[in-house]
Amino acid sequence: MMNEGSRILAEMNDRSREVFRRVVEGYLDSGDPVGSRTLTRSMSEKVSAATIRNVMQDLEYLGLLDSPHVSAGRIPTQLGLRMFVDGLMEVSTVSAADRERIDATMGGNEPDVGSLLDRVGSALSGITRGASLVLAPKHEAPIRHIEFVSLAADRALVVLVFADGHVENRVFRPPAGQTPSSLREAANFLNALAEGRTLSELRSHMGREIALRRQELDGLAREMVESGMALWENEGGPYERLIVRGRSNLVGAAEAEELDRIRELFDDLERKRDIADFLELAEAGDGVRIFIGSENKLFSLSGSSLVVSPYMNADRKIIGAVGVIGPTRLNYGRIVPIVDYTAQLVGRLLSDRGKG
Repeated sequence: MMNEGSRILAEMNDRSREVFRRVVEGYLDSGDPVGSRTLTRSMSEKVSAATIRNVMQDLEYLGLLDSPHVSAGRIPTQLGLRMFVDGLMEVSTVSAADRERIDATMGGNEPDVGSLLDRVGSALSGITRGASLVLAPKHEAPIRHIEFVSLAADRALVVLVFADGHVENRVFRPPAGQTPSSLREAANFLNALAEGRTLSELRSHMGREIALRRQELDGLAREMVESGMALWENEGGPYERLIVRGRSNLVGAAEAEELDRIRELFDDLERKRDIADFLELAEAGDGVRIFIGSENKLFSLSGSSLVVSPYMNADRKIIGAVGVIGPTRLNYGRIVPIVDYTAQLVGRLLSDRGKG
């Protein structure tokens, strides 16, 4: 079934299609409105600036172009960008230099997947000059043991030991008034539930058990259980699931009026909001997906674009995602293959580790 953008594109004549394509490409390249005089120098047929202006007015009427401020030039609207991406964009191949930089992050035999994904994120933001998002996989081995350790009045450590020998430690702020006995009670409660269960299985089971055993579980211990386990859904030092790198790239490229939007985006990323939605968004389509402006409800991205691709384990199950976020004038044709290549490489590497 043909969507609205495809229908409009199919009904355009060659001249309209070329004007539209050149306006979008010029805007993506420079970030500036593109005027009719500029286009007269690049069109494949000899046409006057007046003729091009008429075509641009028609495209504006269709909702594909817009005139910012008092500029004589045009920029693409969100609908225009979407139509360009879906129907006219030429996707390049990953350059040898970009491929080498991504491949270089995969070296090293350290057991910590987080360090590997951190390097991947840094390389991705450096190559694309956007901010990178890497969603790390959950550790899905069964849990062997859980322990809470008090470090100070306002700091505690939660230790997870998995059946495959993997250990994760996280420092967090415990609920006020914790005592040694409430720490022990919280750990005993979780260990009784955790045996043989993975972390995600424990999370779903825990809520029911807390509700059933509310009377016998001390209030402080219950708070400790909930705040300690919540770490694995949100951030937690080097073990955070959503790794964000390259924030400074967005600030450096932002116009003055964009800075408030960028700050709001950073606030959302700091809260690691909607991580589950981020993965669902990647799972909803195979391969790379592009979200332009308000199409993406994550992270208040009204003026930004997200290029995201899931990565899979050896069983072809989606376990995480990599993406690039930036202004709507991203170089989509270059970034799409980079994100795709990175996601496939990460998936292969984690699958190979799993066989070891």
